Amino acid sequence: MIASPKPADLVTINIDGKDVSVPKGTNVIEAAKLVGAEIPHYCYHPKLTIVGNCRMCLIEMGMPAVDPATKQPIMDAATGKQKINWIPRPQIGCGTNASPGLHIRTNSPMVKDCREGVTEMLLINHPLDCPICDQAGECKLQEHSTAYGRGYSRFIEQKNVKPKRTELGPRVTLDDERCILCSRCIRFSKEVAKDDVLGFIDRGSYSTLTCYPGKKLENNYSLNTVDICPVGALTSTDFRFKMRVWFLKQTPSIDMESSVGVNSEVWSREGVIYRVTPRRNDAVNDTWMSDSGRMLYKQVKSADRLLHPKLDGNTTATEMAIKTAADLLKAGSVAIVGSGRSSVEEQFLTKQLADKLGVSAQLVSRVGKGDKILISADRNPNVRGALVTRLISTLPEQKLAGLAADVDAGRVKTILSIGEDLTAAGLTAAQLAKVAVIYLGSHKNATSDAAKVFIPTLTVFEKSGTVVNQQFRLQKFSKAVPGPAGVSDDLVTLSNLVAAIDGAKLSADLGTLWNSLAAEVTALAGFSYATMPALGLELDSAAWANLPYVEGETLRYKPAPAPVAATA
Repeated sequence: MIASPKPADLVTINIDGKDVSVPKGTNVIEAAKLVGAEIPHYCYHPKLTIVGNCRMCLIEMGMPAVDPATKQPIMDAATGKQKINWIPRPQIGCGTNASPGLHIRTNSPMVKDCREGVTEMLLINHPLDCPICDQAGECKLQEHSTAYGRGYSRFIEQKNVKPKRTELGPRVTLDDERCILCSRCIRFSKEVAKDDVLGFIDRGSYSTLTCYPGKKLENNYSLNTVDICPVGALTSTDFRFKMRVWFLKQTPSIDMESSVGVNSEVWSREGVIYRVTPRRNDAVNDTWMSDSGRMLYKQVKSADRLLHPKLDGNTTATEMAIKTAADLLKAGSVAIVGSGRSSVEEQFLTKQLADKLGVSAQLVSRVGKGDKILISADRNPNVRGALVTRLISTLPEQKLAGLAADVDAGRVKTILSIGEDLTAAGLTAAQLAKVAVIYLGSHKNATSDAAKVFIPTLTVFEKSGTVVNQQFRLQKFSKAVPGPAGVSDDLVTLSNLVAAIDGAKLSADLGTLWNSLAAEVTALAGFSYATMPALGLELDSAAWANLPYVEGETLRYKPAPAPVAATA
């Protein structure tokens, strides 16, 4: 039989009188969540090192009593159970890991008194500006002060005045009066972003967060410090004072800037996007996201957005554009350039279109310098989706040299480009002038200018679908805001094009389309969009054996997996 995974090394600990089994070494703060107990904290973060700065997570801790001479358990005569030796002073929960027999108390009188004292100390110099603070609604100090504070202050002296509206970098603004010195931002910059630029200066009540002399917080992950700041000290310059978070709707999405497939959350209200933040997925991006990926939402309202179908440069009806495009495609001598930025569903329909026309689709590769964090060398988010759906069978090239040669030789009369600027892929303006270009896209470029037929499409924020990242993990994204009036969903446009070619109408509904996907694509058999996990699922190894993947910053082929050794 096949060898089963080694079970986790579990230990039993006692939290507030309840036994719970957890993997050995689990942080006590995480273990307490399993029994519904909250250990409040500020400086602790599951993805950063432990420093024990804030002391908010103080708990009582004890271990079973053992006779030092005989090593035998010491029993409590009153209860008949092994006696627990409680440490007389409180301990920090973030610095305590689960070990056999560990006992902790999270709500004893000593613990409550400690929390009240820590909260009172943190509020001594903290400004009472919750009504104008960007962190309101997400502030841990606000929440913990309500839940664990005394409800009154004994401090009557003047508060210390610290710098306000300090620009730490191009995207992050600091209000130092709100800082509680948790050091999360310092540790993130050093440990994750590898940009050790932040630190504290001065001492006591005058301690201040700042950048090292001559440096700024300007790495491409700087806004993660805003996400993990437990108070309103660090704020996003782009989002600052724009909207209260409790008015915003959250929509799960995917960062489309590279093949990593970072999970994100789109925050919108009444059809307007206000910010994009990371969504935790430990298998892909932990809790982080690049700054450049957060700014992609600006493409929705950008000045170069194209909103109306055109025929020979003149605005026309969508139906006329579809009919003209279909007539050109049916005339023959066609080339189809698909996109590594299209969803799996769009690529599937593109393949259906290519099959009906009897041609093979091409993709354009985008390769840049990866940062070895969350931006890969492969800047296309869904090349692997095109491989899985068999839209393409080999790695795409950065330049369409073969297509350019076919245009010059007169073998291609019509080019259908789905979201790709052909001039960026190596075709010249003179070559585009020799053919009829059908362009499906969302923003103005040289190809849209040269197109005989242009049909507008949606951005990733205005539609739903799936992509396959560099791990061959299938992940879905959802529509966050409505598309512009008159602009059809990409699936509708492609479905209508297929129908105009041979009359066979393919459904543009995601649920129905996935029935066809699961039936025709071996790697996706048994899947459906509706039941796909929020954090995605890694495709079976048989689906990606011998298909290209990213290793470091190099595109390679994935070898077939070695067979698992059998055991008796």
